[in-house]
Amino acid sequence: MSNKVSVVVISGDREQLQMAAMLASVAAVSGSEVTIFLSMNAMRYFQKGDASLAPAEGEVGVLLQNKNAPDFRELFQSAVELGDAKVYPCSMALDILNIPVSDLVDYVAEPLGLTKFLDMASDSQVWSF
Repeated sequence: MSNKVSVVVISGDREQLQMAAMLASVAAVSGSEVTIFLSMNAMRYFQKGDASLAPAEGEVGVLLQNKNAPDFRELFQSAVELGDAKVYPCSMALDILNIPVSDLVDYVAEPLGLTKFLDMASDSQVWSF
């Protein structure tokens, strides 16, 4: 099994974001090299000062909030700070959404294009949320 994990995060739904963050953080603190690629509807939640709740897809999303589960943003940050994880925003998504790199949270690395991400992910487990 590969010791590298790549996570593609495109959803803006709470359950998808939470599962992606849990997978990334557990893999990172367990010693895996983790590459996270943010794009599409996930991008808005990684802007500085954005504390908005991602909409719940169903009952579990509501329970995540009601039971005070760790926020997905905190889990992604922990993956970077406590393990070998890097969070890359999609350069195309930033352009389309007109989000400057300077508006992103500090633990997010420089933007990547999809081609570069695919190259980086070529010898890893790839998960998409």
